Order: sequence, then C-alpha cells, then structure tokens
Amino acid sequence: MPNIKSAKKRVLVNKKKNERNRMLTSELRTAIKKFHNAVETDLAAAEKLLPETMSIIDKAATKGIITKNSANNRKSALAKRLSDIKSGKKTIEVKKDNKTIAAEKRAEKLAREEAAKAEAKRIAEEKKAEAAAAAAAEQEKPKAKRTTKKAEATEDKPKAKRTTKKAETVETEEKPKKTRAKKTEKAE
Repeated sequence: MPNIKSAKKRVLVNKKKNERNRMLTSELRTAIKKFHNAVETDLAAAEKLLPETMSIIDKAATKGIITKNSANNRKSALAKRLSDIKSGKKTIEVKKDNKTIAAEKRAEKLAREEAAKAEAKRIAEEKKAEAAAAAAAEQEKPKAKRTTKKAEATEDKPKAKRTTKKAETVETEEKPKKTRAKKTEKAE
C-alpha cells in the first residue's frame, strides 16, 4: 500500500473499476453465448435475444470495455449469422459432446448384445426342434430293424469258456506236496 494519499485513492478507484469491468465483460460474454446457443436450438428465441444482446454490447462500448468499432463488428456478426441461418445460406450442425457419444456407443453395444442373444436363442430352439423331429422319426421305425452289427456278431459265435484264478488255485491244492514228504523222510 502506498504512503501518499492520492496514490492510496488511485489504488481503491482502480480496484472498483477493475471489478466493474470484469462484471461487464462477463455479462457481455454470457449474452453472446446465450445468443449462439439460441441460434443453434430455437430461432424464435434467438430473434428475441438479438436486441438484448446488442444493447449489452453497446453498453460495454459506452463504458469503455470494448471500442465502438469492435462493438459494431460484433453486432454485425450476430445479425448476419441469424439472417444466414434464416435464409438457409448456413445450416446448423448438431454438435455432440463426449457424454452423448459415449451413451450412443453403449446403446449400440447393448443392441448388438441383445441381437446376439436373440440369435443364440433362435438357434437353440431350431436345434431342439430338429432333435425332437429326429426322436419322433426313430420311434416310428420298427424295433426289429434296430439290431446293431455288434449284436449280430455275438449271436453267431458260441460263447467261450472262461477260466478263473479260483479254479486254478483249487487244482493246485489237490496235488500232494513233495517237499514235505522229503523232509519227513529225512527226519525218520
């Protein structure tokens, strides 16, 4: 903070003017943005906003925020844009933000998944129908013709006798053991 009284006053006055200038600049920018959004969405609302926006631009010019030429150029540009869109010289392209694009991608992905599920269900139903038709066709065939090659081969051949380990062990026990007899002869 300066020591001289006039310098102190200059600091305070500059501070007030700076706040007023910021406020008017912000008001000017906001008015122009509102007008541009209205032009992109609703032309009737844009026509109503045009005089209000022009008065805010003139106000900023009289307060010294922007020069008179700059104010005239801005007003002219706004009026020209509105008239070009009305006459059809310019067309408005709808701009999409990232959230909208992401939501559309999600919706497309869900639609593809639903279509894939529906296709899988349809295929499964077709397979069930084919299996039911095949089962019905097999039930209609006579039972005598159902013999297989393996069953025919077993009917022609006689059954072979099988020997088991138990039968072999029984036969070996009936034979007299020679080793015991020898031991007993030696002992006598």
